[in-house]
Amino acid sequence: MRKVKVGIVGCGVISGIYLKNCTQVFDILEVKAVADIIREKAEKRAEEFNIQHVYTTEELLADPEIEIVLNLTNPQAHAEVCLAALEAGKHVYVEKPFAVTREDGLKIKELAASKGLLAGGAPDTFLGGGIQTCRKLIDDGWIGKPIAATAFMTNHGHESWHPDPEFYYKVGGGPMFDMGPYYLTALINLIGPVESVMGSAKITFPERTITSEPKYGEKISVEVPTHVAGLLNFKNGAVGTIITSFDVWGANLPFIEIYGTEGSLSVPDPNTFGGKVAVLRKESKEWKEVPLTHGYAENSRGIGVADMAYAIRTGRKHRANSDLTYHVLDIMHGFHDSSNSDALYKLQSTCERPQALPMGLEKGYLDE
Repeated sequence: MRKVKVGIVGCGVISGIYLKNCTQVFDILEVKAVADIIREKAEKRAEEFNIQHVYTTEELLADPEIEIVLNLTNPQAHAEVCLAALEAGKHVYVEKPFAVTREDGLKIKELAASKGLLAGGAPDTFLGGGIQTCRKLIDDGWIGKPIAATAFMTNHGHESWHPDPEFYYKVGGGPMFDMGPYYLTALINLIGPVESVMGSAKITFPERTITSEPKYGEKISVEVPTHVAGLLNFKNGAVGTIITSFDVWGANLPFIEIYGTEGSLSVPDPNTFGGKVAVLRKESKEWKEVPLTHGYAENSRGIGVADMAYAIRTGRKHRANSDLTYHVLDIMHGFHDSSNSDALYKLQSTCERPQALPMGLEKGYLDE
């Protein structure tokens, strides 16, 4: 199958694993160019991964050979770069979140549709061996019909270890927009789309002090909720509970559990691609670990880009698509909106459960 050429905009920390996998793992991809507002960052990545061109963003968008723009900029720039890429006739895959606002997310969806282009984005961790194994167990009836779920992401934020943690407490950040996409995408993949949500959110510490270098001692004024508790009403009738928090010093909570009519399923960390999967059947008193049924259990960021490339070449639907990523964005805003209004929020969006990956795939390939 003919390779799909990719141009990467944004050469920060996350670009390293994308470049590794897009150049060394997925045979369908060819990274032709990189760009960054700080050119030295792009030059460093180009040298590290033997990339042919270091472009400005404008030069990258003007290159007629590049078919997919991989947008790894900060969230505030996601919509601007995605829209420019689509206007230039490129398919676009963006890091999470899909956009900061619903309005920008809809603009991306609608522009892509009007031009016959593909849009979508991270996270693609749900395509990893851990969650794909859970998907197979559910689809094969191991726990019966899913009736409920819980999801927990709790820590005390980034100011003690991240070199530049301020973003995480500004608009577009916070625990829900930072980590919620992993959990919500996994839940939608396992159970299906959501019809309505309720949320309760608060800012516990209005000011944070950075204790990491190089900004030790600087103060952060917190603009977004740092503890978000939500209820999800799934289209299939299941009820979900989620907590994302930067206010918790420690907890003994599962990542995700799915509860069915015939048993329960323990889902691994949705911010990883592998992890431990365990099932408790109604006739058993003990959890039993289940061997992974699928590959890509190592850090496989970029698998969503490769899946998009296969969709471009074959005409099938790609899995980390704009319907899914926008639905996740709508849900996250819904929790905040519900908290502000003290009312149920009915989702204005929906999506299909992404198609499960086939078993037995050769490494580097996604279609049989």
